[in-house]
Amino acid sequence: MPRPMTITEKILAAHAGLDEVAPGQLIECDLDIVLANDVTAPIAISEFGRVGVERVWDPAKVALVPDHYTPNKDIKSAEQAKIMRDFARTQEITHYWEIGCMGVEHALLPEQGVVVPGDCIIGADSHTCTYGALGAFATGVGSTDAAAGMATGKAWFKVPASLKFNITGELSPWVGGKDIILHIIGMIGVDGALYQAMEFTGPVIARLGMDDRFTICNMAIEAGGKSGIIAFDSTTCAYVDGRAEREWAVYHSDPDAVYARVYEIDASTIEPTVAFPHLPSNTRPVREARHITVDQVVIGSCTNGRIEDMRVAASILAGRKVAPDVRLIVIPATQAIWRQAMGEGLFDIFVEAGAAVSTPTCGPCLGGHMGILAAGERALATTNRNFVGRMGDPTSEVYLASPAVAAATAVAGHIALPEDLDQEAAR
Repeated sequence: MPRPMTITEKILAAHAGLDEVAPGQLIECDLDIVLANDVTAPIAISEFGRVGVERVWDPAKVALVPDHYTPNKDIKSAEQAKIMRDFARTQEITHYWEIGCMGVEHALLPEQGVVVPGDCIIGADSHTCTYGALGAFATGVGSTDAAAGMATGKAWFKVPASLKFNITGELSPWVGGKDIILHIIGMIGVDGALYQAMEFTGPVIARLGMDDRFTICNMAIEAGGKSGIIAFDSTTCAYVDGRAEREWAVYHSDPDAVYARVYEIDASTIEPTVAFPHLPSNTRPVREARHITVDQVVIGSCTNGRIEDMRVAASILAGRKVAPDVRLIVIPATQAIWRQAMGEGLFDIFVEAGAAVSTPTCGPCLGGHMGILAAGERALATTNRNFVGRMGDPTSEVYLASPAVAAATAVAGHIALPEDLDQEAAR
């Protein structure tokens, strides 16, 4: 009889053709999807050419998404995108999205049903762990590993130990997925889950929608996690049903599965949270950050560019104006989200408030384009990293927070909560 296993161990065992696996074991797994973008794909394509095979192992299981520097910001980025485009056409890659239908990869692939529950996925991007929200094992790899995956459909893994984060109780107003994961990263540190699978469970997680779940798993890497994962349930089923392009498999952790550590978290202790420069783990409650003024606010990215994020931001910005000294940039994560937000009238709210609305792109998140910071400038963003120089000049600063805090901050001109706006208006 197989040993009790976590959901991560079960997925890896199934893809390795084994009855059971244990942490630390080296295994070779069959892959369901290999992903790369316009930054990492050109390197992977170059390495692929050196492998000695002419065709990818399965053109329906390779996904290429030009999202980081697109629409192309300069000649170099245009050349990067062209390498990717030419390879996709030559290899007849099924999952390639060009300008006009593309989106930020980690929002686009779930939306389009390309990644599904039970998958084993590698991506040449560290935030590939986002797909764990579907109940899949998904992890970032280097471009060379992605090239090998494209050629063979296989990858080697050391089975990670698992950490369980059991969240109970009730969330306070304006606390969502971003606050939960920032709270956890602040609690365990940027290496607190190093090469371990972060499994998020409990009644609070069960009540969250998919957008919040994607946010949580997206930032597992910011705690050093090999992956983040949330078990399949009725919410997952409602999301994938009708959009998944192939059948999926459902796995759950055994009740007596062994974890490296179990964290019990009372949701009432989680406040609206902001990560100060220059680490996602440098977290403080928003109430301790109200003195921080900002030059720019960015709402978007693979972390918080989904429709619920747009709706939350619009609910706060409605009838208000962005502070005179603040630039607000709103970036829906995919064309479908862009169209939905427009159809719901959210763009009217953003523009009337004084925001600029962008086509889908990673843009300023990685210091690419559409909002680079000058020397000494300060931004609050719904993105996932705030390293030195992440969004521009090395002397600039990035603070990380939720869409609710971001929208309130844009109006107040300093880091704020939505309720602060009414109080300041009354003064």
